[in-house]
This record gives sequence, structure tokens and C-alpha cells, in this order.
Amino acid sequence: MKSDRHRKARPPLDRGGLERLALHYAGRYATTRAKLTAYLVRKLRERGWTEEREPPLDSLVERFTELGYVDDQAFASARAASLQRRGYGGRRIDQALKAAGIDEEDSAPIRAAAEDGAWAAALRFAERKRIGPYAAEPLDRPARERAFAAMVRAGHQMDTIRRVLDAAPGEIPNPDNM
Repeated sequence: MKSDRHRKARPPLDRGGLERLALHYAGRYATTRAKLTAYLVRKLRERGWTEEREPPLDSLVERFTELGYVDDQAFASARAASLQRRGYGGRRIDQALKAAGIDEEDSAPIRAAAEDGAWAAALRFAERKRIGPYAAEPLDRPARERAFAAMVRAGHQMDTIRRVLDAAPGEIPNPDNM
């Protein structure tokens, strides 16, 4: 691997270069308006800007959004579905969407769907971790505390956690009895 001293310096960006970078990034990665803007700001900081006027970041990101290259709602939906399949709860999903720069308007329907699937996600998490109804034997106090803490970090509600961890091994609780 070459050291930084031997790497050829990249030329400063102009409007066309900035657009090519944005297009490459949006084409390669599922992204949001906020993430694309942060990427372009980083590239401008690394390489500089050649033109007199300020870089047209907002208009470029807005144009990519209008063209459908960047879709915050689709990104939020895919990210939430992925996290829910892995067993994460609503609070963790909400944190991930905020970190990705998804605004409240785009994330509201996703949060509602996460609440609807909270019980199934909690059971998936318990199955992955082999706790609650998926444990081989009842958990002792220290193991139960670790399992409880893991489910809290995964973003599940306290009452859901208690119901999952109170279940006897092999007896999957019914969500209708909540």
C-alpha cells in the first residue's frame, strides 16, 4: 500500500466534479438527503472548491431527490425493516433513523409500523439470543439481568421484555394476552 506522501493529490472540485461524486455515491449506496450532504461536505473539505460561488449542495441534493436518486422514506422503510427482522425494537429503530438524518415526517409511518411489529421483533431477538422462551433452561438471576439489559439496548419496551423473559423455555407467550 502506498503511503500518503506518494499519493497523487486530487484536484479541487468544480460543479461537474461535485455532481459526478454525488451521482456515484447515490448510485452505489442507499442514502438519505442528510447522508449525501455530509458526504459532499466531507469531499469539499478534502479537495477544496474551485469556483467563486458557494457549492450548490442544497440544490444538488434537492434535484437528486426529485429525480428519485435519493428517497428518505424508502431508505427509512428499508432500514427499519432490516432492524426489525434482526429483532430490534422501536426505540433502536428510531435512533437509527435519526442518525441517518430522517426527519419526523418521513419516519412517522415507519415508527407506527415498528410499534405494530414490536412483539414479533422481541421474539426474534429472544430467539437469536436464546433467552426467554428460546432458552434451554430457565435463566438464573445474573443471566436474566444480562438478557434484560440486552433487550433494553435492542430498543424494546419494559413490559415486552418482562413478558418475554418471564416465559418458560419452550412456551412462546401469546401477544393477545398482553
